[in-house]
Amino acid sequence: MIAKLIQWSVRNRLMVLLMALVLLGWGLWAVRTMPLDALPDLSDVQVIIKTSAPGRAPRVIEDQITYPLTTTMMSVPGAKAVRGFSFFGDSYVYVLFDDGTDLYWARSRVLEYLNQAAAKLPPDVKPQIGPDATGVGWIYQYALVDRSGRHDLAQLRSLQDWFLKYELRSVPGVAEVATVGGMVREYQVVLQPDRLRAYRIGLPMVADALRKANNEAGGSVVEMGEAEYMVRASGYLKSADDIRHIVLQSTPGATPILLSDVADVQVGPEMRRGIEEMNGNGETVGGVIILRAGNNADGTIRLVKERLDTLKKSLPPGVDIVPVYDRSRLIESAVDNLSHKLIEEFVTVAIVCLLFLFHMRSSLVSILSLPLGVLTAFIVMRYQGINANIMSLGGIAIAIGAMVDGAVVMTENAHKHLEAWKEQHGHRAPDAASHLQLMSRAAVEVGPALFFSLLIITVSFVPIFTLQAQEGRLFSPLAFTKTYAMAAAAGLSVTLVPVLMTFFIRGNIRNEQQNPLNRVLTRLYRPAIDWVLRHPLPTLALAAAMLALTAWPVRRLGSEFLPPLDEGDLLYMPTAQPGLSAAKARELLQITDRLIASVPEVARVTGKAGRAESATDPAPLEMFETAISLKPRDQWRPGMTTDKLIAALDGKVHIAGLSNVWVQPIRNRIDMLATGIKTPVGIKVSGPDLGQIQRLAQQIEAAVKTVPGTRSASAERLGSGHYIDVDIDRAAAARYGLTIDDIQQTVSLGIGGDQVGETIEGLERYPIGLRFPRELRDNLDAIKALPIVTAGGASVPLSMVADIRIDDGPAMVR
Repeated sequence: MIAKLIQWSVRNRLMVLLMALVLLGWGLWAVRTMPLDALPDLSDVQVIIKTSAPGRAPRVIEDQITYPLTTTMMSVPGAKAVRGFSFFGDSYVYVLFDDGTDLYWARSRVLEYLNQAAAKLPPDVKPQIGPDATGVGWIYQYALVDRSGRHDLAQLRSLQDWFLKYELRSVPGVAEVATVGGMVREYQVVLQPDRLRAYRIGLPMVADALRKANNEAGGSVVEMGEAEYMVRASGYLKSADDIRHIVLQSTPGATPILLSDVADVQVGPEMRRGIEEMNGNGETVGGVIILRAGNNADGTIRLVKERLDTLKKSLPPGVDIVPVYDRSRLIESAVDNLSHKLIEEFVTVAIVCLLFLFHMRSSLVSILSLPLGVLTAFIVMRYQGINANIMSLGGIAIAIGAMVDGAVVMTENAHKHLEAWKEQHGHRAPDAASHLQLMSRAAVEVGPALFFSLLIITVSFVPIFTLQAQEGRLFSPLAFTKTYAMAAAAGLSVTLVPVLMTFFIRGNIRNEQQNPLNRVLTRLYRPAIDWVLRHPLPTLALAAAMLALTAWPVRRLGSEFLPPLDEGDLLYMPTAQPGLSAAKARELLQITDRLIASVPEVARVTGKAGRAESATDPAPLEMFETAISLKPRDQWRPGMTTDKLIAALDGKVHIAGLSNVWVQPIRNRIDMLATGIKTPVGIKVSGPDLGQIQRLAQQIEAAVKTVPGTRSASAERLGSGHYIDVDIDRAAAARYGLTIDDIQQTVSLGIGGDQVGETIEGLERYPIGLRFPRELRDNLDAIKALPIVTAGGASVPLSMVADIRIDDGPAMVR
């Protein structure tokens, strides 16, 4: 069959060449449109459920939200693991699915089960699924910098939330644009307890009045003068004055009691759980571009940059967009490096073929067929959805050396046939018909054997396809591309190569002994071959001894899942003690950024404390992520390497309470996706008792610090959260005619505050917050004196109906 295929190809040379040209154009199109990324996406198929419940403590979040959701999601079809994280004010539930599950099928199943879980959740919380992206989808970050000093953090945040964010979300491939840092403008209704007591107005009445005063309604249509008029009743709150004039109730004399009579209305910042800082110079506002799963990272980044260049013209004077993290630098350097290596391999193969075949035109047979085999692999990659990355291009690099075997052997055999012809015909060159027949016979003689030998090499990577989970996702692109390239080489060796032989193997074909390189090499290896054939037993003994000697280095050879990759940037992720305040987090962030920025090799430092406004970033406030952009290598100090730079940074940054961790950005996100731990090596301790978990973790920390090679070790302090517990006395509450809900509303509204609505100001929306003044809720005595208005109009301090004390508890529950 293979012989007939070779003969058909030689008889139909024009058709084979036309098909090769089509394949060439198709392959070039595949290369130009190939998605690019640095590494394969190693993340599991996952769906994230984020539920915001402002003001609630981690233990309350765990009991009311995270536990009901995790227990419901465990029965989702195809779910292999469910992870729950309970933070202050937020719950994150990660549902991980079996390999091969379609992401959008998984999202639809999670939505179905969310409907089932809704009845188990508090009525005022609404869970939402996160973007159709993975944790390694953070491909680009930028910061808004005001160089004029005329715009505060609230104005920069408004520019990000109501202008840049929506413009960038329309870019193809972008799943979400998350905002980091800044201040959200908020209309704050600061209640005055004495005035509430005087008018006998309770907190629920104020909250209800605010909600009812912020709405619009329609009155259908009215026909007048043969025209239709649509009726609308405006009622949206648009300014602080509108809020001040809300009517709460009327006195017996029909005098209205306005909100301004019992509260002060002001504009201020909303409480935040994320901070961004740049170069140690102060806070800024940032944005994170999150890639939609399965899309082209490099192409999306390019489109985002183009859109940002357009949007810069619309920003206020003095406001600039500064790139913070750009993965395209890593993608381009990785792909360019491998592309250069592939070109070097092509050149090396061409030189080797030329040196050993000793005939320029004959070497073109191998040189021309090799790129076509590579392009064929790219075509299959393009339609399978495998992007060009280090692993997939590495598979092609591995295959190149074996791809030319068929062409080289077939060409050498053609040389032998031509030599034999010339010896038989008095060194006369064959005519056209005889030459065609000679090339066909030479190809048929070795073609079938070469084809099957290349197929054997092709299937050599089949065991890699049995790898599962992250291992499979990492190595399968390499196995696929190597297999495709070898399969293409096998096909071309029995179709295109015989045709190219008929065109290029002509002229003066010299005997291999006329090649001086062949003569030298033959003289070198022939004595060795003669010796081992005369002494088989010593040869086998020597081979066995060499095999035995390999046992020593193998036992001491280290192992790692992912080879080290210098991404060109660094990520500083220190571990701080839980319970850190926002003010202290901002101070530490600015100090560490300033210290890092003082190192000469550092171009820019942007630190983040807490979380971005995204379900893909479940970070507590004490978690710092500092992106360090490095200068080009030619601007580094002489002799400086990445390892030395990390050591220098580690020696520079010494802050009490912070345990330093220096990682590569993508590698860190891969580790966190795989295990939930932000370092390459970690130990998990699980159990029902948080106190016992804490004790065991601290013992493990002390033991691990003594292990050679450990740079730093830190156990999470689960019990380091600080609580003010309000234990309600049911009997005392009953004596005053108060319900549990009355007291809890005073705590949640008065101390924690509540968003009771939002203003509608054109395209912008700003929250309306309701709470007591800071001086009445910033210490234990003030909280004990908080007034609760009973149904009869009496005022009772909180301490009369509850026991209020300070206690320790979990800052986060996993």
